Amino acid sequence: MKFKAAINILPHDNLLDPQGKAVTQGLVGLGLSTVNNVRVGKHITLEIEADNEQEAHDKVSAACKKLLVNAVMENCTVQLQTVY
Repeated sequence: MKFKAAINILPHDNLLDPQGKAVTQGLVGLGLSTVNNVRVGKHITLEIEADNEQEAHDKVSAACKKLLVNAVMENCTVQLQTVY
């Protein structure tokens, strides 16, 4: 089976996010003063072959742990969708 994975990676909540702060200030400068706490991260999509959804999730999680996510500074969420 083929699965499509959507991976969202964001800095830990307790860490400073300089990019998020810059975006927040830019939005305020554009008159959007009600915007706050912007966090900037990464969105990665990939397709993966696996026998079932659990195996696909395990493979994507391994990719996140080994390469895509810096666990010291970032959190990630994974959503899988079956590709027909």
